[in-house]
Amino acid sequence: MWTRTLMEHFAIYFRRVLSNSFYPVLQGAIGVGSAFEGWSPREQDVVYQVLIPMTPPRGHSFHLELGTAWQRRLRNFHIRVQQECTCTSEQQGEHMLCFLHHPEEELRRHQDPSLLHTLCTGSYLDVEKTARWFYQLVRAIWPALLESHRWHLVLLPPRRSCQFKVTNGRESYRIEILFGVRQGNSDVFVSSQPRQAHASSTIWPESYAVAEMKFFRYIARQAPPDSLHLKCLQFFTRLQLGLGFSTYTIKTIVMHLLSILPASQWRRRHFVRRLMDISESLRDFPLYTTKDCVRIKVVDSLSLGRETPQSLGNVWDC
Repeated sequence: MWTRTLMEHFAIYFRRVLSNSFYPVLQGAIGVGSAFEGWSPREQDVVYQVLIPMTPPRGHSFHLELGTAWQRRLRNFHIRVQQECTCTSEQQGEHMLCFLHHPEEELRRHQDPSLLHTLCTGSYLDVEKTARWFYQLVRAIWPALLESHRWHLVLLPPRRSCQFKVTNGRESYRIEILFGVRQGNSDVFVSSQPRQAHASSTIWPESYAVAEMKFFRYIARQAPPDSLHLKCLQFFTRLQLGLGFSTYTIKTIVMHLLSILPASQWRRRHFVRRLMDISESLRDFPLYTTKDCVRIKVVDSLSLGRETPQSLGNVWDC
């Protein structure tokens, strides 16, 4: 996929530019969302979403914190940035002054600012500052890429992500860079992807986008060639404006049905029956308000290697 190759080229320059900085360390981009799951609600307006995992730079650590009871219910996190002692590394010959134990004046003269003074608000990593930083990175790196000789870059105003279009007169791609921090060794992240309007810039919602992409990839490996499970999902997401349901709710319901029905029951001859199943589930849609719980259990099942529709069936018992 061309967009995947483009992000790999960006990643090479991200590593070069940031190698000795005190900005977050960027890992390889992971394709998420409908375009990488094999379906899209609007084929003429596809957005290619990628999630870039971030780890703390030298001399810093990240700590995920849940806020108020309401934020805990919504699974909204804060990422507290803490400076760590690097005196041992300094003694071993690394050219870095310890942020904790060197005088501020010496740090100002001889070392770039701490992450706390660039992308944070108080002690917490700021989503909007990080989005603007990504915007500046993409704009600065673009001229160095081979793609810039044949494609035109149009950057869109950043808020909680970095979005841009690349066009060459015949083709056009819209890409959205999301970024986040992985929880432990799981496929659960806290990410910049907004879940509610007007969220605080230091709130990072829990995201299951990587686990969902892996779920659909697993289903694709098991499904027969004439499987219509993605067609069912597309059909209902295109009707969502008239139905009043979000794409997220419809996707949750289809994942539910995929987890409890054998792949052989999604063939062309079962299409009408599956559409009826989705319609019946939509009538009970309040049951799916616990979809965050659902996503966590899907992740647990996938990460433990229980990758079968039967074993995933119990993830919906929230």
